[in-house]
Amino acid sequence: MKQWYEELFENYGKKYDSENFAQGTMGECDFIEREIGFDRSLKIIDIGCGTGRHSIELTKRGYNVTGIDLSESMLVRAREKAAALGLACDFQQHDARALPFAGAFDAAIMLCEGGFPLMETDELNYAILKNASTALREKGTLIFTTLNGLFPLFHSVKDFLASSTQEGNAVYGNNSFDLMTFRDNSVTTFEDDSGNMKELTCTERYYVPSEITWLLKSLGFKTIDIFGAKLGAFSRGDALTTEDFEMLVIARK
Repeated sequence: MKQWYEELFENYGKKYDSENFAQGTMGECDFIEREIGFDRSLKIIDIGCGTGRHSIELTKRGYNVTGIDLSESMLVRAREKAAALGLACDFQQHDARALPFAGAFDAAIMLCEGGFPLMETDELNYAILKNASTALREKGTLIFTTLNGLFPLFHSVKDFLASSTQEGNAVYGNNSFDLMTFRDNSVTTFEDDSGNMKELTCTERYYVPSEITWLLKSLGFKTIDIFGAKLGAFSRGDALTTEDFEMLVIARK
């Protein structure tokens, strides 16, 4: 039986690119460049690359990027977009919970909940972080965003998602946040690229900063910095607050 995230992304590449949360690519890549010192000799892995928006933009800027995703449908879309731009991007189908890379990359990015924290258990989410860590070389950098567990303690996830949804985007409803597991369970309704309406029961794990810090320290990261994640405007100047739906994490080995 397929998990909800596998069903969601199996025929959703074109629709995905029009979603509100996918519109911040340029500014996010600006931030990544600053964090890696504009060093185009570095090898980057984009985990959960989806339709390749960050991989493609960084490749355009002269970086060596390998994009990996579980969904072949999303990768097909990514390859189409890269080909249309005349770019030779390296897109590979892999499961982030079982990556074949060890010490192969200088930096790893994992943005917009491309894998972590969508898994159905904490152990599987941890496996993604562990594999990202393993893929990095000594002194490697991991940059990722994840759902901020401080947000649902003060706000309604349902109301926030409804307020940020535009016409034609996926619609989220029947949200219920479990304080014991920090999971939000919801029903997502969306139209796939073939015009079929689908309804999926989803579960996503929210993390508090202290959890993320402990998990990354257990994987050997020496410095862990956490900030608020503003769409298309990542910045070390944005302290994480209860108003941030996502957190931005920068970890170095």
